[in-house]
Amino acid sequence: MSRDTSRVETFSDGVFAVVLTVMAVELLQNGPARAGGRELPQTLADAWPSYLAYVITFGIAGQIWLGHHNMWRYVVRVDQLLLVFNLLVLLFVATIPFTADLLSDNLRGTARDQQLTAALYLATVLGESLFFNLSWWWARRCGLLDPGLDPQLAAAISRRLLVRPVLYLTAFAFVFVDPILSLVLYLLLVGLSLIRRPGDLPGGC
Repeated sequence: MSRDTSRVETFSDGVFAVVLTVMAVELLQNGPARAGGRELPQTLADAWPSYLAYVITFGIAGQIWLGHHNMWRYVVRVDQLLLVFNLLVLLFVATIPFTADLLSDNLRGTARDQQLTAALYLATVLGESLFFNLSWWWARRCGLLDPGLDPQLAAAISRRLLVRPVLYLTAFAFVFVDPILSLVLYLLLVGLSLIRRPGDLPGGC
């Protein structure tokens, strides 16, 4: 027997809220007010890896939340496996603050450290993206979506979701050229996600 989605969406939103809060708290702990002996402008400049990792990671977490919100508008029922897939999405989402912290600490480290932390970061966002795709695939396969959903729209959403892991892998590949460039590409991917695509809420008033 399947159930409605209200509890799943409420629980998922709670996880996203906690993740974003943890990231903000982590940024405060690394703030310049805790550093002494230097002028504030220099302290702020030296802390740029923390700020960059925060902006990119907040953007990615926000992108995931937007995608989750838009997808679950079409899911009208849940079964056990869809619940498991959604929990696995949240597992990787909840790991984002940890990998972001590692990333900011090692942006100015050795090339090996940069590549390792970038790989962990990729594993987090890629794992989330793969289980997100599985969630949609399973909901579509098992008739858990709104019966009134246009099949062509459902297919367009599927194609859109499949592109995201490929883009993440492409951004990661640049870590072997320049880790900072790789992060900038992640940021560009976040920016692209703001463009309205099939399945998103309509824009405007």
